Amino acid sequence: MSAQDKNSKEFKKKQRAVVICPGRGTYNKEELGYLQRLHGDKTEIVSLIDDYRDKQGQIKVAELDGMQNYSMRIHTAGENASALIYACALLDYQAINKDEFDIVAVTGNSMGWYIALAVAGALKPKQAIELINTMGSMMTNGVIGGQMIYPIINDEWKVDGEQEQRVMQCLAQANQQSDCEVYVSINLGGYLVFGGNKNGLKSLEALLPVVQDRYPMNLFNHAAFHTPLLTDVSAQAMKLMSSELFSMPEIPLIDGLGQVWQPFSCDVKRLHQYTLSTQVVEPYNFSKAIEVAIKEFAPDKLIILGPGATLGGAVAQSLISHNWLNLANKADFITRQKQAPYVLAMGLSEQRKCVVK
Repeated sequence: MSAQDKNSKEFKKKQRAVVICPGRGTYNKEELGYLQRLHGDKTEIVSLIDDYRDKQGQIKVAELDGMQNYSMRIHTAGENASALIYACALLDYQAINKDEFDIVAVTGNSMGWYIALAVAGALKPKQAIELINTMGSMMTNGVIGGQMIYPIINDEWKVDGEQEQRVMQCLAQANQQSDCEVYVSINLGGYLVFGGNKNGLKSLEALLPVVQDRYPMNLFNHAAFHTPLLTDVSAQAMKLMSSELFSMPEIPLIDGLGQVWQPFSCDVKRLHQYTLSTQVVEPYNFSKAIEVAIKEFAPDKLIILGPGATLGGAVAQSLISHNWLNLANKADFITRQKQAPYVLAMGLSEQRKCVVK
């Protein structure tokens, strides 16, 4: 390599990137073997996770990922899904080409917040698996409530204000019925995720019109996270895990309220309180997190860690709602992704190639 080539490489401007960490619904049948296929050479983190889980008498993530057949019962159970998705996502983050990308902020959806804490260094590896595994195992003896997802967008991926208003009216009506308790759990781009008790979700499901022959859709093995139904779980978590687990983040963190937790000025005790209390019992606004990510950090790319790529649609819908990069509808986003992709999902092989070394 000539001196000129060497200098040009050294001074090449990195692309600014915000990293987005996935939530619970991202390790599906298609992702079976993700760790083996893409991270078979990275054993240190997997061993650390599996040593911890072995002491808890739990199935190792290497074993879960290496199973011959996917099992909804086994792979979506909270105590398994959380650690498995964390391992996949963290190793994806480590695989990002840091010579090409300057990571300017990290965010995540729902359980992805815990992964974001680990990615940003607010949880060191041993502390991260302790928190993630503990939170994922809170309902081993029985899931509290459930979650259901419903769209509030039109065919162009634009939020329909009237549709959203009708949905919220149905929510209010469901809660007027006896023994019904249901809340907005997650604002997910063009979708609302509801969390509630069995009667509440059943009542809401009966009130909402069926759309696209699939919604309202109940999410299998999902608890009513981000609602007051998890108050006791939050209290238990606060007792089990102190603020000493947390460290100052090394990269800015964007949470589910759109707050930014900055390195050097982060109040670790408040971060602990938000993580184990606030976001467990209050709605998680992923749409707001994406808005803050693009407006406050002006990234050149948004990188979604694997496994899976289900967050891509929610991210795109959030971009469209703000007319970001002049994206006005679904067709604009698809065209942009074909020509010069702005969103890079590492769970998709073609987009992954643009991110890894």
